[in-house]
Amino acid sequence: MNGVFITGTDTGVGKTVVGCALTRALARAGHAVAVRKPVESGCARRAGQLEPADGAALARAAGHRETLETVTPMRLAHALSPERAAYLEGMQLTLHDLIAAVRIGNESDFFVVEGAGGFLSPLASDALNADLALALGLPVLVVAEDRLGSINHTLLTVEAIERRGLRLAGIVLNAREPEAGGDMANRDDLLSRLGGNVIPFPHGREDRETADLLAEIVVRDFESTT
Repeated sequence: MNGVFITGTDTGVGKTVVGCALTRALARAGHAVAVRKPVESGCARRAGQLEPADGAALARAAGHRETLETVTPMRLAHALSPERAAYLEGMQLTLHDLIAAVRIGNESDFFVVEGAGGFLSPLASDALNADLALALGLPVLVVAEDRLGSINHTLLTVEAIERRGLRLAGIVLNAREPEAGGDMANRDDLLSRLGGNVIPFPHGREDRETADLLAEIVVRDFESTT
């Protein structure tokens, strides 16, 4: 597959915001983008149906090229890890199910796949997010909240990615809140330890120039390995 797997250092760090920005930037660059968040927990029930907010945002970003049922086919009500939510709701969720859901459809030239929670968070009864990324063989884009503590969380996540032989596409530092002190320089500190691509995502909101740069990086990363 041609694409990228988006993971986080934790839950709630802004994976979907980054995924939507990346998707729109890829479309501006002329790519036919398919988005996938194969399972989403914490879905609200409306008119008797569970609605995946993150999946819907990704589908909008992709211009509704595919149905929401294709983007996010597995939906859970409990705001817990998909593994735990599925157990509580009597649903059997396996790695095989997730792989099959991602690979539905083949008319797109780039896939943006978003996991649920952090890289080592439980995703199914037999899989972590890491297992899905490994099964798909996609480069991994890490989203971290730009705050105190993110260096540790990011380095641990990168180590877990590299130990599995997966390619690190880059790190997005998502500034959801104002910096806690003017002396914090997470990007510089991460660059000094990892090198590569550490992209600041200012104010936790989409910035077109930043998104276009991110799209250029992930496409170039893929092309360099083919």
